[in-house]
Amino acid sequence: MTDVSAQMIKTPTPARPAGQKDVLRLATAPIPVVRVAFIGVGMRGPDHVESLINIPGVEIVALCDMLEKNTKQANEMLVKAGLPKAQEFFGDENTWRKVTKLSNVDLVYIATDWKHHANIGIQAMKDGKHVAIEVPAAMTMNEIWDLINTSEKTRKHCVQLENCIYDFFELTTLNMAQQGLFGEILHAEGSYIHNLEPYWADYWNNWRLDYNATHRGDLYATHGMGPACLALNIHRGDKMNYLVSMDTKAVSIPAYIKEKTGKELKNFKNGDHTMTMIKTEKGKTIQIQHNVASPRPYTRMYQLTGTKGFANKYPKEGYALNSKSIGDDILVEHKKLTAHSYVSEELKKALMEKYKNPIVKDIEEKAKKVGGHGGMDYILNYRLIYCLQKGLPLDMDVYDLAEWSCLAPLTELSLDKGSFPVEIPDFTRGGWNKLKTVEFSK
Repeated sequence: MTDVSAQMIKTPTPARPAGQKDVLRLATAPIPVVRVAFIGVGMRGPDHVESLINIPGVEIVALCDMLEKNTKQANEMLVKAGLPKAQEFFGDENTWRKVTKLSNVDLVYIATDWKHHANIGIQAMKDGKHVAIEVPAAMTMNEIWDLINTSEKTRKHCVQLENCIYDFFELTTLNMAQQGLFGEILHAEGSYIHNLEPYWADYWNNWRLDYNATHRGDLYATHGMGPACLALNIHRGDKMNYLVSMDTKAVSIPAYIKEKTGKELKNFKNGDHTMTMIKTEKGKTIQIQHNVASPRPYTRMYQLTGTKGFANKYPKEGYALNSKSIGDDILVEHKKLTAHSYVSEELKKALMEKYKNPIVKDIEEKAKKVGGHGGMDYILNYRLIYCLQKGLPLDMDVYDLAEWSCLAPLTELSLDKGSFPVEIPDFTRGGWNKLKTVEFSK
C-alpha cells in the first residue's frame, strides 16, 4: 500500500501562543440587547439587515459601506420598519476602521468583498467586538490562523455566516443522522455549482471575477463543506487529514467575457470545474465540487451515505433507508421499503416532520415569511442573536470557519503541484476529539 504521507505536501501548524486556549464551546456573558454594526451593505449586507429587523432584542446602531447610496438605502430599511436610523459611515475602503472602534457595538457583521473579510474581523475582535463574517471568511492560511489566534486571545466569537447548514432539509437530515437513522456515515458530498454569468457583466469592477482570474481551486467551498462537515462531526470526534484536487481547463468565463466585451482574458487561472476529495482521520471521505462557469442547474449536491441509509438534496430531495433504522411508529403506514430506492414522498414527509430539528420548531413559519434563501438566512441570524442574548455557545465556531474556508488556499496548492495530496491542519491544535457531535444550544 502506498504511503500517502510520504508524498503529502505539508502545511505548517503554528504553535498556540502562550496564554491562549481553544474556544471550543465558548460561552460569553449574555447580551440581552445585541447592538449590531454592519460593514458592507451592498449585496449580502441588506439581507442580514432584513433578518435582524425581524428579531427581537437587536439594535442596529451603525451602517458602513464604501458607497453612500448603499448606506442610506440600508438605513431606509430601518425607517420603513419603524426603527431609529443607524449612524452612517461611507467614503473609502478604510472607513470601516471607524466602526470597529465604536463603544456602543457588541457584534460586527462583515459583508464586504473577500479581500477585506479577515482583516476587518481581526481588528473588530481586537476592538472588543464579536464578529460574524460572510463566506468565505478567509482566503489564505495566514488569514485563517490570524482569525483563530485573535478569537482565542480575545475570547470573542468569530463565526462564519454559512446559511446552508440551516436549510430545512439539511437541519432535519443532520438530526436524523444524530439519531442514527443512516448508521455510520462514511461519505458526504457537497458543492457550489452556480452559473454566475449575470455577475460577470460588470467586468471592469468585479472583485469576484478578478479572484477567479488570478487563482485556481475551490474558491467558494463553504456551502458544500458546512453541511457535510457537521454530519461527519469534523473537529467533534473526527478531523480532515488531507485533500486532493483536480480541475478542468478554463474555457467558459473567458469566452463569455470575450463575447460580451471583445476583451480577451489571457492566462485565466480557475478551471471551469474543480473536484476535491478529502480523507478524514476515521476513514471517512468528502467530495466537494466548484463550478461557477458552466450552463448547469444550481446544486449544492448535499449527499450523505451511511451504513443504513442515504440522503440526497439535489436534484431529487429524498432518503433511501434500511427498514431497521426506522421506528415502527412510522413504518406502520409505510410497509414498502427497500434500501436501494428512495422512500415514498409520504414517508419522506413523515420522517421530516418526526425528525424536524428542535431549533426551528418555534421559528419555522416566521423564517419562511421573512425569507432569505427560503428562510435559512433568518434561522442563521436568529440562532446567532439568540445564543449571544443567552450567553450560550454558538452553533458554529472559528474552527468551522477555518475548516470550511481552507479549501481556497489548499486546493490551489494541490492543483499547482499536479494534484498532489495536501495536508489539512488540525485547526483546533489537538482539540478535535474533545467533543462528540455538533450541539445546538437551547
